[in-house]
Amino acid sequence: MNTDFQDDIAAVQRIAAVPNILDIVCRSTGMGFAAVARVTEDRWVACQVLDNLDFGLPAGGELKVETTLCHEIRQHRQVVAIDNVAEDTLYCQHHTPRIYGLQSYISVPIILPDGRFFGTLCAIHTETAAVNNPQVIGTFKLFAELIAHHLDASDQLDEAQRALTDERQLSELREQFIAVLGHDLRNPIAGVDAGINMLLRSGWTERSPQILRMMKESVTRMAGLVDNVMDLARARLGGGIKLKLDTQRPVSETIEQVVGEFRSAQPERQIDVTCTLTRDVPLDHARLAQLFSNLLGNALTHGAPGAPVTVAAATGEGSFTLAVTNSGEPIGPDARERLFRPFHRGGETNSEGLGLGLYIASEIARAHGGTLTVVSDADATVFTFSMPG
Repeated sequence: MNTDFQDDIAAVQRIAAVPNILDIVCRSTGMGFAAVARVTEDRWVACQVLDNLDFGLPAGGELKVETTLCHEIRQHRQVVAIDNVAEDTLYCQHHTPRIYGLQSYISVPIILPDGRFFGTLCAIHTETAAVNNPQVIGTFKLFAELIAHHLDASDQLDEAQRALTDERQLSELREQFIAVLGHDLRNPIAGVDAGINMLLRSGWTERSPQILRMMKESVTRMAGLVDNVMDLARARLGGGIKLKLDTQRPVSETIEQVVGEFRSAQPERQIDVTCTLTRDVPLDHARLAQLFSNLLGNALTHGAPGAPVTVAAATGEGSFTLAVTNSGEPIGPDARERLFRPFHRGGETNSEGLGLGLYIASEIARAHGGTLTVVSDADATVFTFSMPG
């Protein structure tokens, strides 16, 4: 098999959520076989497989592409869902079910954000199954989008890392680039993982659409964070962080989304939120989410485990403030002076999370014409983002 397909298989297998996705697909539909397939004009290759049918196709295995329905899906890019082949007027005489002995089938295209067709998320069974309905198709589409964003993020990271290694002046940035991905992506990934675990435990319930919406929001944030890191590289070269200001979306919605991710990932921690917002604020919500995620993550990591973390957002006369407060060991004066410097590692209390993460947060604040400050004593540590608006 050529190197490109090996790379595609490896890229899919690096996505930790894929085995759980395939398990959910089979459990929720009753299908016996599910796979993520790489599909090109002349190849059909299984990248990841769950086989409860003894179908005999492992990860890395191939089917003749012309014998598959995925070959047609690659051309028209539409979902194909069949409850019962014998009763389906369009596919009852199709060669694919006849070749493989299928009675039910569903396949959803995986389209990368730039429009390229990667392959399909598909499932088959030798008995009939109810898959041609909005509930199942919607779930498959969401999972296909999640896989596509992961693959795209992996491509972007690989490209960025190659570029960074070629630039001597960015050698320090390359190390911190990897660190910030681990720091910022951990929370939305944990949110998706928590959603998958809830679906695995409970199956499809009235709460499932809400869980899937939360997972979709987390996926969107993960894709945005990759772009943010690329902007960080440009900021280090003097261009500054670019903003997309939005006055339509409520600030409280962005705050609740980030808090929801942390509550899903760390349900044992108490996060108290107070929003006193009397008007809309012109800001970049994706950037605000990144700044807030850094502050809230640090508060939960470095605050006293049994004490609540408080969040307060407010609009005043011509200003907007967002403050995150935690109790615990105070940050010393020397550490506070270096806290927002790039590449700073502040000792035992302030390690990786209080290094590049806070530098990015301070750059986001500066891009909004605002400031990010910290006050820390024996009673509490308070990080405050303030901006005009």
